[in-house]
Amino acid sequence: MATFRELLRAAKQSIREVDVEGGAALLDRGHVLLDVRESDEYEQGAIPGSVHLPRGMLETSIEDRIGDRDTPIVVMCAGGARSAFAAQTLTALGYTEVVSMDGGFNGWKDAGKPWSRPRTLDSSGRHRYQRHLLLPEVGEQGQLALLDARVLVLGAGGLGSPVALYLAAAGVGTIGIVDMDEVDASNLQRQIIHRFDQVGARKVDSARAAIEARNPDVTVITHDVRLDAANVMDIIDGYDVIVDGTDNFPARYLLNDASVKAGIPVVHGSIFRFEGQVSVFDPRHGPTYRDLLPEAPPPEFAPSCAEAGVLGVLPGIIGSLQALEALKLVLGIGEPMIGRLLVFDALDMAFREFKLTIDPTNEVRWENRSRIEVVDLDGLCIPALRPG
Repeated sequence: MATFRELLRAAKQSIREVDVEGGAALLDRGHVLLDVRESDEYEQGAIPGSVHLPRGMLETSIEDRIGDRDTPIVVMCAGGARSAFAAQTLTALGYTEVVSMDGGFNGWKDAGKPWSRPRTLDSSGRHRYQRHLLLPEVGEQGQLALLDARVLVLGAGGLGSPVALYLAAAGVGTIGIVDMDEVDASNLQRQIIHRFDQVGARKVDSARAAIEARNPDVTVITHDVRLDAANVMDIIDGYDVIVDGTDNFPARYLLNDASVKAGIPVVHGSIFRFEGQVSVFDPRHGPTYRDLLPEAPPPEFAPSCAEAGVLGVLPGIIGSLQALEALKLVLGIGEPMIGRLLVFDALDMAFREFKLTIDPTNEVRWENRSRIEVVDLDGLCIPALRPG
């Protein structure tokens, strides 16, 4: 039977090995550093930019973390033993350019090279968000990004309710809520963030209570005001993403012009009877609401939900899709619905997608942001720009 030393010697003979200086040179040339130490070791110090994957998870998870087998990799552990075995395993898995760094992290520190104590989730956070941590596209760094994110939800109604609850459950660290209404019994058919015993309460207060009860990690900022030209720029300032749950055209155009001026992406959602729509309007990368709808339709062609009704579950579906798009934007994953409009028909259970393009006659765009004047529209949807 072979001893550990014999196995280690055989592993080192079958792989390429470099010292700390050689490893640093490879990293400068673009090699990926794979840290195979245990989590408690990693938390005590790590090399910035490294990919952390404990040795015991290497075979099952490496393809999710480094999928391209031609990626040049430097493997590191504490001293050089585990990294040698890991390099041997990676070679057996078909990775073509793998080296082990002899001396490991301890040698790196002794050589005076840069390292830091990485920010990590505590044990409570790991337990709370463990299903996210299992997703390579999210992982610990993605979850930390969610906790750092600031998302503004306009409206604590049918759309805002599922949006706020799912963002809170996902661990979005700061959620702003804008609404100037109070909870009415007629809201409860669709506005799932509120309860019957909260009828008469301010919606922002009811929403905050529900969010804080779901996730104490979340900070809730309430804006119990009517959104208008005098306050919109101050309210949206500092947010990474805005989720639009408004239910009237003047508010949508006001938000559009303000978000274009500020360069903040808006996740749009709208509902009517049995139909809903979702899109992402990112003024820096695609069309905006004014490209979709240059002017509001006459009131007789666009009655509100209060006038025409809405199936209670519909805003839950559309709001959930909005929350998903907001999370994708924060995490930088997938293909956000920029330049696309998704239309859902609940009666036919059918989704249709339409391509959106930038209207060349629309002057309310990111390139003209310094000329945009945000004004209260109140039935008028003409763009407001200073002469340029």
